[in-house]
Amino acid sequence: MRMSPASLPRRVLAEFTGTAALVAVIVGSGIRADSLSQDTGVRLLANASASAIGLGLLIALLGPLSGAHFNPVVTLSEWWTRRREREGGREVLAYLAAQVAGAVGGALLAEAMFGRAPGSWSTEPRAALHLLLGEAVATAGLVLVVQGLRHVGRPQLAPVAVAGYIGAAIWFTSSGSFANPAATVGRSLTDSFTGIAPSSVPAYAAAQLLGMLAGMGLAGVLYGTTGPRAEPAGASGRPSG
Repeated sequence: MRMSPASLPRRVLAEFTGTAALVAVIVGSGIRADSLSQDTGVRLLANASASAIGLGLLIALLGPLSGAHFNPVVTLSEWWTRRREREGGREVLAYLAAQVAGAVGGALLAEAMFGRAPGSWSTEPRAALHLLLGEAVATAGLVLVVQGLRHVGRPQLAPVAVAGYIGAAIWFTSSGSFANPAATVGRSLTDSFTGIAPSSVPAYAAAQLLGMLAGMGLAGVLYGTTGPRAEPAGASGRPSG
């Protein structure tokens, strides 16, 4: 049975909750991996697996409510693509605020769960040019997956496809595939395996925005500018209502 459209406050709460849970999974699994192994490969495998599984479950659970964006680049790219259908400016701003607040809350929650003092800034610099290139590539790929699912009318694949892509991108990109400005802000609040120094956040966010534009451009070339064949349901979904 199809759910009735959720109100904007409920959609915003879903975005806050989903982003917080996602960042808690990313940071928490990183802290756990740190404590269990000194092998970088083992830690990366544990973190990538937990992140992908957690993301897929959250998309499946919250996608019918808010579209399960959990990410400003997804929200902005979807808004731009659908700007002729509705204005949505208030909704976009509400989503962005909820995502950033959720990411910060999720990072602090993960730190507290492991008995660490919440609010410790990361000391891991990530501003090297090759890392920024990797981050742009990771974000472009994410946007292409999101846009592609909408254009080919395969919304039911969103939990698997988006989560699978992120899990793979954590391995194949030099940056570790943050691909999410809100999560990047949250991850600056953990001095652990998954952290990023606050001084590197602006550069990562800029790379992510450039990647978003590249992904949108590539999707436009591949799929054209015609409307979607079906409504998406998942990380690429248009918010209900």
